[in-house]
Amino acid sequence: MPIGDRDNVQGNPDAPIGVVEYGDYECPHCGAAFPDVAELLRQRGSELLFAYRHFPVTNAHKHAEFAAEAAEAAGAQGKYWEMHNWLFEHQQQLEPPSVTEAAQQMGLDTTQFTQHLSAHTFYPKVQEDFMTGLRSGVNGTPTFFINGVRYDGPATLPALLEAVDAERP
Repeated sequence: MPIGDRDNVQGNPDAPIGVVEYGDYECPHCGAAFPDVAELLRQRGSELLFAYRHFPVTNAHKHAEFAAEAAEAAGAQGKYWEMHNWLFEHQQQLEPPSVTEAAQQMGLDTTQFTQHLSAHTFYPKVQEDFMTGLRSGVNGTPTFFINGVRYDGPATLPALLEAVDAERP
């Protein structure tokens, strides 16, 4: 599924290279890849458009779905990427009280934030991401697609830079 309006994106909207990551905020492999993906965006952000899609592996990570909904709830207040970063930087603190405290520190309206979480307002978005992942052959996290093609190499900065650079026009 191409990057579209429903996606949370960073980078250049007119970039010739699109990178999609299917991830899980509680996944240790996603956590390990997070700094490399951040550095990829720092180094190549003007040349690519990056989208993060939720793929919570709920049978292995009990807080993954909640964390994905929390990122979307923060996004409703314009702080998606701040929450995204916090969740990866604090993978051992994904319980609701810790996440709500983080939302407060980010300046979010925590009443609205917790109402969205209690009502599972963003559950359909998280599930839609998950289903697009399944239809695209995602079976674990992190899984990357570069210009619509699944990337099966390592989630390390050198490998991701090489893969992205190979797509340069």
